[in-house]
Amino acid sequence: MLATPPDFDVLIVGAGISGIGMAAHMEMMCPDRSYTVVERRENLGGTWDLFRYPGIRSDSDMHTLGFVFEPWKHEKSIADAPAILDYLNRIVDERGIRDKIRHGHKVLSADWRGDEARWHVTAELPDGTTTTFTASFLYLGSGYYDYDDPYDPGFDFGEFQGQVVHPQFWPEDLAYAGKKVVVIGSGATAVTIVPAMAEKAGHVTMLQRTPTWMFSRPAKDRIANFLRRILPDELAYRITRWKNIKLQDIGYKRARERPEKVKEFLHKRIRKIFGGSGYDVADFTPPYNPWEQRLCLVPDDDLFEAIKRGKAAIKTGRIARFVKEGIELESGEVLPADIVVTATGLKLAVAGKIAVSQDGAPVDFAQRYYYKGCMFSNLPNLAVVFGYLNASWTLRADLNSDYVCRLLNEMKANGADIAVPVLSEADEAALEEDDIFDFSSGYIQRSKHIMPKNAVDFPWRLNQEYVLDRKRMAEDPVDDGIVAFRRVGANASAPEEQLEAAE
Repeated sequence: MLATPPDFDVLIVGAGISGIGMAAHMEMMCPDRSYTVVERRENLGGTWDLFRYPGIRSDSDMHTLGFVFEPWKHEKSIADAPAILDYLNRIVDERGIRDKIRHGHKVLSADWRGDEARWHVTAELPDGTTTTFTASFLYLGSGYYDYDDPYDPGFDFGEFQGQVVHPQFWPEDLAYAGKKVVVIGSGATAVTIVPAMAEKAGHVTMLQRTPTWMFSRPAKDRIANFLRRILPDELAYRITRWKNIKLQDIGYKRARERPEKVKEFLHKRIRKIFGGSGYDVADFTPPYNPWEQRLCLVPDDDLFEAIKRGKAAIKTGRIARFVKEGIELESGEVLPADIVVTATGLKLAVAGKIAVSQDGAPVDFAQRYYYKGCMFSNLPNLAVVFGYLNASWTLRADLNSDYVCRLLNEMKANGADIAVPVLSEADEAALEEDDIFDFSSGYIQRSKHIMPKNAVDFPWRLNQEYVLDRKRMAEDPVDDGIVAFRRVGANASAPEEQLEAAE
């Protein structure tokens, strides 16, 4: 034992999907280890509690966005935020996690002390004071974007006399019934907001600089609902989950291998919905191939139905300026607006913007290689979750939680205080670096400079292929010759096990 034990064996940052998933895995796989979850907000749920805009829902099916260990039992597989929050709340209550969540703790910094083999984590409380925790292992389930500052494209709203709203900071009392609304953007947020607001608004226009590939599917999975009627919940869930993972994997690979065929398929679906008329195909034809950016899901054709009813429209064009009555495009056309919604995207953040350091020296994640999409080169006892871009976030969260729990158990079996993926200078020089994200999305391209490094070959990479990752994570031994298991200080029984503080 270390001379002074840390406050917790594991400190989990964030009580969203990633953090709750890790806590549940701790309960199942490491019941003898202590942990706590620190959450900056007063509610759990992360993204699903933060965003309050109309229609907020998943853009992945809940049989894969749900956890591997907890069946999704709702009738709709494309679920709204309240249903997702119910799911998460049930998990924390049934699995004894709620009492281990500390709300109102915004983590500011985390310093790894090599001579103590623990993290010193400083968090800010609601009253502005700070508190410090120590933990042997740090698990960051803090998401992938900046919770404080969304992407700002630099609009000058000039003479515009209406109201401007960003989806990340949606006002509870926004009155839009009967109003003319322009939603700027063409991503998942805009595609969600437009049909939801169209139910009450006078008219909603989605203003896009470039189109996005869209595909429709029913919000209810008929096969999943049928299986649940005839099979136990867990078995029905496993089958549906496997089905959806395989279909997604096939669809993604087909888009990359035969993009023209997939374009034709997507256009055919849209033509069928509109009856062959009443829309401009150019508004649904991006200048890139499907899955070079994430496809936008349109459940139950809701966006298309709003357009067909005349309650919504899509306009492709560039903004010249904002005028009193709305937005003037470079074409000279003016889009009248009482309310402008700037669904212009997110700004990525690494490690939840926490100031991470190692023995007092700041850690620059852009100079570290990913290890198994979970840990980082030469950084001890720390793991993160960055979900898939081409599949559900939770698929990676489940993999990483399972891996870290197995790593913790391996450390215990070895009597180790430290687990670190070791990458020597010589080995790093021999690595062939790869593009970490082969996606053209603006929020991805704007943030590449802050992202960790990615090698061509596993394990020094963040993959975008869940099926392969699941196989590798399950089959590769935790003690793979890359992760070094070490003891510290008085725990080290041999000179070679002693650690230098600067290591």
